[in-house]
Amino acid sequence: MTATSAALTPPADAIPPVRHPDAPAPGELLGAHYEYCFGCGGGQPHGLHLEARAGEGVTVTAEFTVTPDHQGAPGLAHGGVLATALDETLGSLNWLLRVIAVTGRLETDFVRPVPVGTVLHLEAAVTAVHGRKIYSTAVGRIGGPEGPVAVRADALFIEVKVDHFIDNGRPEEIQAAMSDPDQVRRARAFEVNP
Repeated sequence: MTATSAALTPPADAIPPVRHPDAPAPGELLGAHYEYCFGCGGGQPHGLHLEARAGEGVTVTAEFTVTPDHQGAPGLAHGGVLATALDETLGSLNWLLRVIAVTGRLETDFVRPVPVGTVLHLEAAVTAVHGRKIYSTAVGRIGGPEGPVAVRADALFIEVKVDHFIDNGRPEEIQAAMSDPDQVRRARAFEVNP
């Protein structure tokens, strides 16, 4: 097992995470944050189609099935796809904090191969918050939610405003997303977060 780098170790004055009072209820499906997201969107034919559910506290669970489109070595999931699954699950935690945040750093350990056809069971938790920095951890298991660990990650997310995407995304996709009433509702809900 690799030790977590100093950049992923919360400082001594970091605070425990607090679930936002308006966060989705435990067990609730979080849904895609954008239709064409490779990780969670239904509009990506070869995407992960990862579905995350709110857990207790500041945790989420998720699953995705490794298809032949996700392989690297013959019959095995590509490591980058597994890292994406961890990143997407970790990013889903932001629904529970009611913040918009992007990945600042992701460190992944690959513990065992994940064959095509496997359902990867993921669980993630926020461990600490320090200003705009959100520290979190995740594991991916095969054979069931209590099965052996196949992958794990530690991450640092950085809270941003919706302008981050408006200023840096391609205008046509930003316009399409902002024309979607559900996207506008979600963005406004996050923008009014105290």
